Amino acid sequence: MDNMGNHDWAGWRWSASGRYLISPDGDKITAQRLLGLMWRDSQELRRAGFASRQKADTTGTKRAAYGGQKVKVVIVDLADWHEQRFGRSG
Repeated sequence: MDNMGNHDWAGWRWSASGRYLISPDGDKITAQRLLGLMWRDSQELRRAGFASRQKADTTGTKRAAYGGQKVKVVIVDLADWHEQRFGRSG
């Protein structure tokens, strides 16, 4: 196995059957799912006008445009949300 100094994949491994790529945390992903994620990434890059992931990562100004706006995540208790929207049912 080539080790070119990139340790982003450290701890990842294939299952004994070869059906799943397993993360260091134990999350499993199939090869088909990984291919789908890579295809989607390439299509998003293509749509944004980049030829490759490396080109997108090294382009400062276009990268900001590619990244889009940040997303704010708010966690709300479902019961509180339901009561606020619909009131208490008796």
